[in-house]
Amino acid sequence: MSEAMDRARAILAYLENEVDAMVEMLVDLASHESPSDVPDSQAGVQDQLTNFLKEMDFKIRHVPGRETGGHLLAVPRNRDRGLPVQLLVGHTDTVWPIGTTDSMPVVVENGIVRGPGTFDMKGGIVQGIFALRAVRALGFEFPAAPVWFINSDEEIGSPESGRYVRMISRTAVRAFILEPGLGIEGKLKTARKGVGRFHILIHGKAAHSGLDPTSGASAIQELANVVHQLHSLTDLERGITVNVGVVQGGTRVNVKAAKAEAEVDVRIVSMDDGEAVTRVIRGLTPKTPGTSLEIRGGIQAPPLERTPRNRKLWEAALAAGRRLDIKLEEGISGGASDGNTTSQYAATLDGLGPLGDGAHALHEHVVTNALPRRAALLAELLLSPVTSGDKW
Repeated sequence: MSEAMDRARAILAYLENEVDAMVEMLVDLASHESPSDVPDSQAGVQDQLTNFLKEMDFKIRHVPGRETGGHLLAVPRNRDRGLPVQLLVGHTDTVWPIGTTDSMPVVVENGIVRGPGTFDMKGGIVQGIFALRAVRALGFEFPAAPVWFINSDEEIGSPESGRYVRMISRTAVRAFILEPGLGIEGKLKTARKGVGRFHILIHGKAAHSGLDPTSGASAIQELANVVHQLHSLTDLERGITVNVGVVQGGTRVNVKAAKAEAEVDVRIVSMDDGEAVTRVIRGLTPKTPGTSLEIRGGIQAPPLERTPRNRKLWEAALAAGRRLDIKLEEGISGGASDGNTTSQYAATLDGLGPLGDGAHALHEHVVTNALPRRAALLAELLLSPVTSGDKW
């Protein structure tokens, strides 16, 4: 039996003995309700994580937020500064409002942990902590120093923490995103769509639609043209979707609208497509005489693409899976995460969180007996060699 196989089996055996402790930690973290829009709610779960990480000899820095609960940066206290850095990324915020646990309590039953935030994504943070515990307890050496960044605004697009994610990613050779796996199979997310947001304001000229129907210029008429043009940009084969999700305009039924506007969501799988769609949207010209367009916005989150360095990390996961007797699959997510950002600077693998289901849904849950195996997979990835192609 190879040394790598012996190591993987030792890690898995250690973590299987820790499954009750993993469940206990998950219940504790999920019981601290922490919606993105209540900054003070982050304190309880952040305090608990600070204690857990300090026990593993991490030095913790709390990065305060202006409108969020702030973020945690954890670095090994005695790290070898000659080692490269590998990044673990998670978030404490949830989409669930305070009081949700009154009707949707955190419970353990029939081999699952139910409750708000268990699957997305406190279960992933628990797996990350125990992966590090296993490596430390068994005396293995990391080829790159593990550094944590845990934010509290991911669910709302990381408006404050995004710049820190970019800054830290620039220093890392690779990043492991602890978001939940894709689907009930727990596929790893080797690609994520990029996200664009556009706001289109249409200026017209008001006139009485009954008394003076030939005067004025209807912004709503032009809005109809714009919506048709935007939706025609959707190309499902290329993975491009364009959706006008919000429209408004006009003042009264008998007045030609002097103003109308639309909010647009764009999803793309490559930056080339993102740039092409952006050019088309910004190049829209009015078809209704007397109207004009004001177009704002752009691609806010670049896609996580299957770049050569990201494929190397996926191949490392496949190798780790074989050592652990885990059959891994990969998939693409239509939503963005902080992995979209880290991927611009470092090799990135997403979806390393727990098996379960129900992100943002009433049946949110984590499968308890899968926690050790998923944590062991992460531990093996953290121990995988760093190669020259990891950082291009």
